[in-house]
Amino acid sequence: MKAAHPAISDVTERTLVAWLRDRQEPVYRARQIRRHIARGTEASWDELTDLPKALRDLLARSFRFSAVEPETEIASADGETRKALLRLHDGHHIESVLMPHHGARNAVCFSTQAGCPMACAFCATGEMGLVRNLTVGEIVDQVRHWQRELVARGERVSHVVAMGMGEPLANFDATVAAVRMLIDPQLFGISPRRVTISTVGVVPQMDQLAALDLPMNLAVSLHAPNDAIRGAIVPLNKRWNTEEVLAASARYVTRTKRRVTFEYVLLAGVNDAEKHATELAERIENLGRTSDYHVNLIPVNKGPGGFARPSEQRMERFAEILQQHNIAATLRISKGQDIAAGCGQLKVPEGKAGIAAV
Repeated sequence: MKAAHPAISDVTERTLVAWLRDRQEPVYRARQIRRHIARGTEASWDELTDLPKALRDLLARSFRFSAVEPETEIASADGETRKALLRLHDGHHIESVLMPHHGARNAVCFSTQAGCPMACAFCATGEMGLVRNLTVGEIVDQVRHWQRELVARGERVSHVVAMGMGEPLANFDATVAAVRMLIDPQLFGISPRRVTISTVGVVPQMDQLAALDLPMNLAVSLHAPNDAIRGAIVPLNKRWNTEEVLAASARYVTRTKRRVTFEYVLLAGVNDAEKHATELAERIENLGRTSDYHVNLIPVNKGPGGFARPSEQRMERFAEILQQHNIAATLRISKGQDIAAGCGQLKVPEGKAGIAAV
């Protein structure tokens, strides 16, 4: 199969400058082109009418305008959340979600891998296995997909969360390079404090992320207070156990001065008892100041494993116990559950999931 041209979002500014210089084009065009990528409403090279037609033609022959192509889009009954199915150049697919919040902000949940190798027991994406890592452009262009629409009506993407398909820290270099583009004031200009990277606990890369000295938010998918439970639902716990993940979280707080969020999916009869809440609280207390941590309690969404949600009373009691230990805890209902856009629900019939569907 003939190799596809690179997407313009996969081309660094330095490379683009060199490409322009080789063609006797002024190098200031590089910033002009990259501004269009991040802030424009155009959908093709032809629409960049502030560039000479000859240059537009050259660009079109050399670079794809986007690394992702929208195939379908569905909207939630909540009137805000929307999920896009995006096709990659090699025919694989990923999903990305736009989560507006009453006009106050526009958050995008983006994927970092097609599929996911982590195989968490309650997560639909994990059923796919890993199809492949995404490139920088394939990550950035998920945000760009929604940005074009928002800019056209005078808005923009304000927050981004790496909580879509895949384990961001297992595709570390591309994820970090994409974040650098998203926070670049000359491009998307998203505040680093409005960027959240999630991980199921890839400890070496948690430390590597902390060492970057970027004031991003880290969300750690903990889901259990001990190894007995976590090992049964999070296979990676056999590589880095609960204690190691908690210790890496504390190091992140120390290095970045940013609060860490622990994601905790509540599974009825598995990890939702009062004793589990108490044990979790004690382990967080052992890390240092409890104000450095926040727990997001997420009722499990419909998906693999046959898990059920605890009762509302039981979930509220879990949160109450954490709060009694001076730990901030929020019971969150995932947006977009009716369109399978909630936590742990993103999945396309590819990889292992494609085999199972045949």
